Amino acid sequence: MKTDPHRLSSRLPLRRAFAVAALALLAAACILAPGKFASQFDLRKDRSFAFRYTGEILMIPLMKTGKDEAFEATACQNDETLEERDCTADELARQKTDWEQAREQKRKSDAEAAKMLLGGIDPSNPESGKELAAKLRRQAGWKKVEYVGDGKFDVDFAIAGKLDHDFTFPTLEGFPMSNAFVQVIARQDGTVRIDAPGFGPQGGGQAMAGMMAGMAASGSEGGDSSDGPTSLADGSFAVLTNGEILANNTDEGPAVSPGGRMLTWKVNPRTPAAPTALLKLAR
Repeated sequence: MKTDPHRLSSRLPLRRAFAVAALALLAAACILAPGKFASQFDLRKDRSFAFRYTGEILMIPLMKTGKDEAFEATACQNDETLEERDCTADELARQKTDWEQAREQKRKSDAEAAKMLLGGIDPSNPESGKELAAKLRRQAGWKKVEYVGDGKFDVDFAIAGKLDHDFTFPTLEGFPMSNAFVQVIARQDGTVRIDAPGFGPQGGGQAMAGMMAGMAASGSEGGDSSDGPTSLADGSFAVLTNGEILANNTDEGPAVSPGGRMLTWKVNPRTPAAPTALLKLAR
């Protein structure tokens, strides 16, 4: 079966635009972001743990950007002198047509990239939020998931167990990837590292974001880039343990609390660094 070369070539710009859009979304790869919330991770010497997150989770691809770019004509030039001149009506009409086609192509590629990152769910569908909420409610730990609109979910997540494996929150079934709010790494020497990249500046992942953004720009004509939404995080993250606290980056250090000692971080757009701590448990 022969492939029409003209049809194939017509698909290439859209495929390239789709790849660039996917890279741009990965660069921002804040698919998820915290809103107003409270979260705590309790960890005992015997490795029993309990984690809770209550409040808002924002899904960036479902949020309205509020951007409505207007057409702006580019200057026309005299073919002989290369000096700028007024554009003719036909030239202005051609510029606007090209601009509208490019904008529509970008809209489609962005939508396809977002759909890929959302596990096949179409972000342009107004029912997508409710569909995602229903999928999350099937997973263990999600006590409450309600979609309130504009990419915002009201949630209550709580889970407990034995830390004989690494732990990440949140995880979403069917998603190729999503950014973690909290990561807990259990080491063989009895130490446990707790990182909360999702509670840091712009959700963390700056090095990866820069690399992916550079790749996206190099693969596009003009290197168009979009800034992610301003952080809306407003909450707190705490770690309570009766183990030994080897290191942490809180402002105040550990405080005595019922059940052990507690580390507390305030999380907002002015948070200078993502919360992190290193604990020592019984082996």
